[in-house]
Amino acid sequence: MSDQEEACLYIVATPIGNLSDMSQRAIEVLQQVDVIAAEDTRHSGFLLQHFAIKTPSISLHDHNEQQRSETLLEKLQQGESIALISDAGTPLISDPGYKLVSLVREHNIRVVPVPGSCAVITALSASGLASDRFSFEGFLPSKQGARQQALQMLVDESRTMIFYDAPRRLKGTLSDMVEVFGDDRPACLARELTKLHETITTQSLRELLEWVSEDSNQLKGECVLLVEGVKQQKDASETEINRVLGLLLKELPVKKAAAITSSLLEVSKNTAYDMALKLQQK
Repeated sequence: MSDQEEACLYIVATPIGNLSDMSQRAIEVLQQVDVIAAEDTRHSGFLLQHFAIKTPSISLHDHNEQQRSETLLEKLQQGESIALISDAGTPLISDPGYKLVSLVREHNIRVVPVPGSCAVITALSASGLASDRFSFEGFLPSKQGARQQALQMLVDESRTMIFYDAPRRLKGTLSDMVEVFGDDRPACLARELTKLHETITTQSLRELLEWVSEDSNQLKGECVLLVEGVKQQKDASETEINRVLGLLLKELPVKKAAAITSSLLEVSKNTAYDMALKLQQK
């Protein structure tokens, strides 16, 4: 195998569910390297056994990556080749490996990607949401206040946003998204991708929240959430924005008036809110 002529670090993607998605090249690399660095050696053991891969493995996870990276670098410098795998999908995508890859590249040792499954791209390709530009945001904070703050920073994002989420937090995440992005924002829940109970549903955020609230089966398994970005804003004049805000502020609180103005004139909620505050202070 030509890739094996010199010591290098292979970044090997593994299936996110369906074992048939394992590439022949990935199998060959894992069989021929000297050692496999796995996020969880017990978890990966089932995969390696399934494909009759007997290469020794060593753990590399969030809690030991710094120390283990030094150990693996020494092996590479001694001429050994190493494959890095995560529990599922492409390593480094919300998984350990960044410190190792960075360290290895600093020492001018070759890093070779062996591409394959990735939940982010798998979900995006089937969501029906815009795929020409997207932003991967990983996991949101677990605490509601921090999660809402993180979402608020994305309120003007025009690209499709992609998040990973834990099933136990899914309802809370969707509820916060409804509050920050609005009821009608199109979104997709992609759950248990490539597995037996795969579900990919695109609706409004409010509809998704109601759906998972009524069906507890949707609160199981690995989840990817995709949210449509804000529509491109029209060039509404400051005079027009102030005119609409002025009318609405006579009857409505600042936040509601800003939200309606944002929707009517397709300006950002933050812009409308700041202008509403200034009008109210006059």
